[in-house]
Amino acid sequence: MPDGLRVRIRLTPKAAADRIQGLIADDAGDASLKIGVTAPPEDGKANAALLKLLAKSWKLPKSDLTIVLGATDRRKTVEIAGDSGLLMRRLTDWLETIA
Repeated sequence: MPDGLRVRIRLTPKAAADRIQGLIADDAGDASLKIGVTAPPEDGKANAALLKLLAKSWKLPKSDLTIVLGATDRRKTVEIAGDSGLLMRRLTDWLETIA
């Protein structure tokens, strides 16, 4: 995808704290970010908390983030608007800080 980047998420609503727990592999071996938010999974509250946490962590405007798959599922795909090469470098650097 020339513009933007997609990130797989494994979300746990009603967690003890809003935090990104790191990378995990699913059954197929694909990587996802494991994230917990304190918000409940009702009326889009957990999704809103997820986008807010990602925007803050990645230092991006919330308007650049969109849930494109899995709005009502724990497994989600978030699309980040912007230059894909620049975003990949920023996220790779960010991943090193949480590892």
